Amino acid sequence: MENRVYYGEYSLKHWITLVLRRNIILPKYQRYFVWNENKVKNLIDAFRSQQFIPPVTIGAFNSNGENKNLILDGQQRVTSIVLAHLDLFPDVQTYRKAVEKFANDNDDDDNDPCDDDQLDNILEWNVSRLTDRGKSKEEILNNIPKNNYKYTTLSLSDEFLENNFLGFSYLVPKTSDENEQQRYYSSVFRNINVHGEPLLPQESRASLYFLDQDLVQLFSPEFSKKLLLKSFNHETKSDFLRYLSLLSQYHKNGDEKKVARSYKQRMESYYEEYIYTAINNDDSAIFGRFTDIFKDKAYEEKLARLEQALNDLGYFKTYNSIIEIDTYLFGLIYYILFLGKTIRVDSPNEIIEKLDMKVEDFKNTTSHQKNPNNLGHLRNRIKDSISIYRYLITNEKE
Repeated sequence: MENRVYYGEYSLKHWITLVLRRNIILPKYQRYFVWNENKVKNLIDAFRSQQFIPPVTIGAFNSNGENKNLILDGQQRVTSIVLAHLDLFPDVQTYRKAVEKFANDNDDDDNDPCDDDQLDNILEWNVSRLTDRGKSKEEILNNIPKNNYKYTTLSLSDEFLENNFLGFSYLVPKTSDENEQQRYYSSVFRNINVHGEPLLPQESRASLYFLDQDLVQLFSPEFSKKLLLKSFNHETKSDFLRYLSLLSQYHKNGDEKKVARSYKQRMESYYEEYIYTAINNDDSAIFGRFTDIFKDKAYEEKLARLEQALNDLGYFKTYNSIIEIDTYLFGLIYYILFLGKTIRVDSPNEIIEKLDMKVEDFKNTTSHQKNPNNLGHLRNRIKDSISIYRYLITNEKE
């Protein structure tokens, strides 16, 4: 049996039914919904004027005997059709007003409005937020939190939904082996480029996490969303896999000077090679063997200790530069995850003072300040961060 591809088209009404009944779903690695309201309107106008709309790509995936149909490409289009049908839009400003109102109406500082489904988090949103609320338009509209979404007026008629069509490609891999299917779909996802939204390197790389879902929470743990980096007036979450890969090579060689050597212009290839090494547990000449660090691929206990240390030290915050966040994190991650050490957190001000002094030293070097991604400067941050944390290790002195 060979890999097969089937082609066809469904009415917009049928697409909506497939989504709301969860007959088609998003893979875990898919990005959030990113289209703005104007793009949704333009898509509907394109249907009305009979313009060409790129087809959706769906893949059949068999997991533990259960068949799933995954949306590999076309999330933005399919989600927009559902939103237009519901006359809803996940508008950030509307959401922020709802959060502010919630805060004003509740005195408990620890009460997060996104907990317990009180509000849907529009900043991290995809269509599953709506399918969790119901399987029909009426059920969803009755169950969504008040003022959580912006109401629109596209008002699509049944006739419009029944008489307009969107094409699809349906992929069926030749194998039922889960690992082989994961490899196949990861390569498909990364090769798709049909009028899609441009992916950031982290987003594109995330498709490879699909190769071993058990490692997703290590490659991109939830708490990494609370380690933020300020860049050009925007905040982005830390790239945790970057720390894992760089420190893996440092740990194997015991020498920061060899880290990422010959990868200056192709760091994404470096990170991808680490992912493949970890998933396959290869004895890599660059990174070593994954299970030498995480025996039996068990990382949860170490990761929990790292999260606790980050919290106790007050590290969940926004960092002003890559120099600052690297200096804070490299040593801490190395000693807890790679060496299994315990960090003393009884005097956080002392360690923070040392780290801040080192950050200022780095920034006072003009070339480091202007080109922090230079591999020489990166290696210095690895070396000095690890050196600073050495004295915090239990029963170990500087």
